[in-house]
Amino acid sequence: MSLLELIAAADERGLAASAVACLDRCLPQPADGADPDPLRPLWAGCADGSVWPDRLAEVRAALDAAADTEGAAPQIRKLLGEAPVDRAAPELREWADACSLAALETHCRFDAQGGDEAESEDRTELQNRCRIEGPEGTGPLLAGELRRQVQILETLAETTGTVGSGAALRRVLDLSTEGRRVLRAVVSRQARGRA
Repeated sequence: MSLLELIAAADERGLAASAVACLDRCLPQPADGADPDPLRPLWAGCADGSVWPDRLAEVRAALDAAADTEGAAPQIRKLLGEAPVDRAAPELREWADACSLAALETHCRFDAQGGDEAESEDRTELQNRCRIEGPEGTGPLLAGELRRQVQILETLAETTGTVGSGAALRRVLDLSTEGRRVLRAVVSRQARGRA
């Protein structure tokens, strides 16, 4: 299944977890003394929809208090502000789709074949195409992010309503943390190259 088909077929838990994972991977390197994992409270809301509203409010407040105004941080705050408070709402699928696109855009921006020199429309077209057709013709960073999103949604779909659903969320968190490390390493390497 394509990434768009997986998003269309996902249940509420899958949509919430995949969206949080997309935002989690795009978090910039925290400043000294800042919370290294500010989205962690939302993972509990992915497992238990009844705590989602409180966890979402907690994360929004924490990120609003952070002073970072560069990179992906403002976009993450904006997307968290648009997250539906009712996890069962139809808007959840739309929000998860927006988070997917935001993660792909962030990875495309730092990719060798879709970096800052690429036109914004070209990047958008590339991201939309790869969500339907797969990673062929994309750079390694964007291809890796696309595969990660697909793997996360497939993992969550396979464990819907089973006793392994908690383990699946831990696996998703591990995949997301690994992806965050990859992106931060690329961003850091490019920043050193420009210095």
